[in-house]
Amino acid sequence: MMKCFKDASLGGSMLYVLLIATFSLQYGCGPSQAGGGYGAMPPPQLPVVAVTTSPVTTYKEFTASLEGQVNVDVRPQVAGYLEKIFVDEGAYVTKGQLLFKINDHVYTQQLASAQSSLLAAQANMLKAQIEVDRLTPLVQNNVIADVQLKTAKSEFEAAKASAEQAKAIVANAQINVGYTSITAPANGYIGKIPYKAGSLVGSGEVLPLTVLSDVSQMYAYFAMSEPDYIAFKNQFEGNTIEEKLRNTPPVELVLADNTVFGQKGKIGLVEGQFDKTTGAISFRATFSNPGGILRTGNTGKIRIPKLFSQALMVPQNATFEIQDKVFVFLLQDSNKVVSKPFTFLGKTANYYMVDKGLQAGDKIVYSGVGTLKDGMVIVPETISADSLLKSTPF
Repeated sequence: MMKCFKDASLGGSMLYVLLIATFSLQYGCGPSQAGGGYGAMPPPQLPVVAVTTSPVTTYKEFTASLEGQVNVDVRPQVAGYLEKIFVDEGAYVTKGQLLFKINDHVYTQQLASAQSSLLAAQANMLKAQIEVDRLTPLVQNNVIADVQLKTAKSEFEAAKASAEQAKAIVANAQINVGYTSITAPANGYIGKIPYKAGSLVGSGEVLPLTVLSDVSQMYAYFAMSEPDYIAFKNQFEGNTIEEKLRNTPPVELVLADNTVFGQKGKIGLVEGQFDKTTGAISFRATFSNPGGILRTGNTGKIRIPKLFSQALMVPQNATFEIQDKVFVFLLQDSNKVVSKPFTFLGKTANYYMVDKGLQAGDKIVYSGVGTLKDGMVIVPETISADSLLKSTPF
């Protein structure tokens, strides 16, 4: 019995060793991945596109603030109680339309008093004239001394001066009466009205009666840094900044919701010098504003276009960045890929415009670059640049 147990134990150990050896041969000693046998990862299939040239327009954007071509503080010229308000906030008015009425009782009384004083002054002037006319023939006939005539003429001149002064007072009183009716100085929209009927108003108040904005034409004010200004000057033809502005193409206005305003504008003004604090110089672009869609206080971005007749284009989807440098994976012989940096002149929504580092015809991996390393082998699937442009435009 003891011998049987010993033999069984020996046989079990040998069977265990044989199983381990078989397992090792089957799974541990198989072909390596490098040899492409069992267990090797196949090369990834990735789309590849050729770098090509194409005409393209790029844009340089600048933050802008908008104002109507006319923004007028409507203020009273005379003091008094605001008797009536004829318009509502936000209303569109035309030039000369009545907006506010100030109680004019005081000013009409002043006008009536001035008119009475004028009549009295004119009567005195007429009386003095009659005296001059009476004394003139008497002096000519040597009936009286000419000193009396000189005195009469002096009194006439004084009466005439008094009449002219009274006339000026009447004119001033009439102006004050006219100032009690406040009209629109231009076409435009009424802003906030901080006063109500019955309020005491005057020319010294901090707040105006309202602000009138003519928004048929809008001014978009924006600023350029010194490098941007130099690039702007070099971009367009002309010997002077005025000539360059005339040769600047129409610009676009991107609104706060990132939509593009339907009207194109024209840059027509540049400030004479750089701001010492900000180091920027100001520009103004003018836009037509049919329907009054834009209002004073709107913000947006000015887009200045730049046309490239033949630009080398690289899809942004095919690029990756390392330490502020932009790379692509270039397809080489034997379908190996290698990372290649490049510099760019600018970019559109979906493409880079290559400056240096790539050439037309270079084949680059279009997608899946995040899984690649230098020297890896891929199975390229060529896609045409034309079909890519149709599916992913500039």
